[in-house]
Amino acid sequence: MSLYVVIKFAHIALAIIAVGFNASYGIWLASVAREPSHGLFVLQGIKRLDDRFANPAYALLLVTGLAMVIIGGIPLTTFWIAAALALYAVLIVLGLGVYTPTLRKQIALFEDDGPASPAYRRLASRGTLAGIVLAIDAVAIVFLMVAKPTL
Repeated sequence: MSLYVVIKFAHIALAIIAVGFNASYGIWLASVAREPSHGLFVLQGIKRLDDRFANPAYALLLVTGLAMVIIGGIPLTTFWIAAALALYAVLIVLGLGVYTPTLRKQIALFEDDGPASPAYRRLASRGTLAGIVLAIDAVAIVFLMVAKPTL
């Protein structure tokens, strides 16, 4: 078994972890809409999963992806790689710059003011929108990695 195959396996496993955890957040948050009494537990759980599993997996995806590019001798200017890297940059900026701080503030507002407060509702809407954009971005990256389209 080649080093490339081992790294590719790790890359795919990391993508499953990162995208899979992120995909579950919408399901968890929908349950909070039905049962707000569990909201704090769910928000803290999402934050824990994001910090300890999804975000580290996204970081390692870059490492393993670049390792495969180097080992495989594939130019970074190859369309599907360059496009995926651009979308990855967007994912990181929005995830760390918008989603994570929004989630942190949501937790604090939920603890202080409760889920009915206007400030919490605004943040929840912002978090939902950011989550949708991030999900579309992640799915687009997965498509590029699987389909490897050319121009």
